[in-house]
Amino acid sequence: MIGIVRGLGLAGAIVALAGAFAAGANAEEGLPKSLACSFTSGTSWSYEAGDFKSKTPTALSFTIDKIDLEGQAAVLNANAEGTGAKLSVVRAINANHFLEAVNEGFLNLTTVYDKDASNGKYPAVHSRHFGLLGQPVFSQYTGFCTAQ
Repeated sequence: MIGIVRGLGLAGAIVALAGAFAAGANAEEGLPKSLACSFTSGTSWSYEAGDFKSKTPTALSFTIDKIDLEGQAAVLNANAEGTGAKLSVVRAINANHFLEAVNEGFLNLTTVYDKDASNGKYPAVHSRHFGLLGQPVFSQYTGFCTAQ
């Protein structure tokens, strides 16, 4: 009987430690409720005539607002009107992924990593997966987000 009680106590301690680790690893991480993101470099690919062709896309910027890590939601604002698109949040150790499923079913993903202490910015990657006139098109950008 004592062995069972010890085993349950040990299992409870492990669960509590795992919960504390996850909460610490995924806590607010000092992430503000709004980020201004700018992506100045990247590559875009399109599928044409049986092959993928690459080109350099134009710079891209937007804000991620109403960030609620616990509720796993945020809003993407890419225009001055601030109408925003709903984002789902997937939390990771040292990063948060903001996922947008657009009306046509295509996906956009922005990963924002922990703040770089040397420059105060959050390194970020933005990927778009869509199609145009039935042909695959995708792009990936690198850049930074800053607190708003």
